[in-house]
Amino acid sequence: MLTLINNNRMVPPIAPIGLDYVASAVRAAGFEVELLDLALATDPAAALASHFRHHSPELVGLTFRNVDDCFWPSATSFLPQLDRDVAAVRACTNAPIVLGGVGYSIFSRPVLERTGADFGVRGDGELALASLLNQWHHGRNWHQVPGLVYRDQDRIVANAPAWPHVVDVSSKRDVVDNATYFRRGGQIGVETKRGCRRKCIYCADPVAKGGMARVRPPSVVAQEIDTLWRQGIDVLHLCDPEFNLPIAHATAVCEELIRRGLGERVRWYAYLAVLPFPESLAALMRRAGCAGINFTSDSAHESLLRTYRQPHRATHLSQAVQHCRRHGLAVMLDMLLGGPGETAETVADTIAVFKRLDPDCAGAALGARIYPETELAAIVQREGPLESNPNLRRRYTGPVDFLEPTFYISSRLGERPAEMVRELIGQDPRFFPPQAEIEGAVSSDHNYNDNRLLVDLIAAGERGAYWDILRRGGRAAPQDPV
Repeated sequence: MLTLINNNRMVPPIAPIGLDYVASAVRAAGFEVELLDLALATDPAAALASHFRHHSPELVGLTFRNVDDCFWPSATSFLPQLDRDVAAVRACTNAPIVLGGVGYSIFSRPVLERTGADFGVRGDGELALASLLNQWHHGRNWHQVPGLVYRDQDRIVANAPAWPHVVDVSSKRDVVDNATYFRRGGQIGVETKRGCRRKCIYCADPVAKGGMARVRPPSVVAQEIDTLWRQGIDVLHLCDPEFNLPIAHATAVCEELIRRGLGERVRWYAYLAVLPFPESLAALMRRAGCAGINFTSDSAHESLLRTYRQPHRATHLSQAVQHCRRHGLAVMLDMLLGGPGETAETVADTIAVFKRLDPDCAGAALGARIYPETELAAIVQREGPLESNPNLRRRYTGPVDFLEPTFYISSRLGERPAEMVRELIGQDPRFFPPQAEIEGAVSSDHNYNDNRLLVDLIAAGERGAYWDILRRGGRAAPQDPV
């Protein structure tokens, strides 16, 4: 038997879509699976102890979705909580512990070493966990398990990441208590694909999910959405990094939703790249039930867009907003301020352009979280010794370690870049500014974790992408966490 544990305590709670998919795949392979969801437990420690008093699994899987909150200046790491959870499981059972999830996949070796877990899976968990269970019973040839990271005496071995070309996951969605998550979290996620071909210098999605788009059949995606709708869930968020890449897949998904009449029954939100976004896609998405789009905008300044490897320019941002307006789609533009070469002038230019574009919401994220195996990490290495690099911001001491929240913020923005950005935004209600850097200051930022206003709005009946919920609640909003 396999016990899967959701140890993500973030609120509003986000349904662990990965565990839903993995549990269904492992059951289909003939193994028994039990889910222990600490996010919904009133007393997680008591729930953990109770579970292992009544169950004796062969393996225990813990998901690690978020390494940290990815925001400066809060820079809160979730690794200490993972350490505590692994230790708590160790105290309850001798079963080997397997780590997985997006956060784990980005830092697979160091997280396994730090926590003392027995195994990890980098990449897709569905086939990997079923294969691991098979090897546990027959042969224990760990090198045959896709994506497996494991201990071999005094060294850690990592198999090739589990990124199968075909994303074959169940559409049943009957393992996780999605109805409770919908009530408490305001939305439920669905994947239409995994991986991304883009080369944005800061993005860890290709590190965790692969450098190519691995699509699911549109008919299976539509079936999953229909299944959730029949469970009473009619507001969804697509977890794809950029729904419109590739555009042919996005078109096919929309057409299938329209064909099945789901566009009239569900509302959904998505992340999109600014290009390609023809008006025809905006119209099709609206007919398919889309209510709002969060664009990966990053900047409006050409030099920064080139640095970030973004193909769009300010004119394309304007067109995207106009397409959304014409077809009744709410629109959120996210910027990423402080990248290599950013200056006070380029920040001011970007904010001025975003104000003119007039989106429903605009997020002013400050600083790029540095992840290994990205071009941004390579840029930092080329800039010289890490400990003396003036462009790095962190709240921990000792040697620079990208496993800990470490951010790139151009030193040309001065000592208090967040205060500068907040001054440029002023009182514009469309913007969600970065957190104030003044010690003890009370302010809000893009960090959705423990956002009490958001929790209250959801409890009052609001549903949707978090930025849209807060927009309707009277404030600009954080990025969606899914």
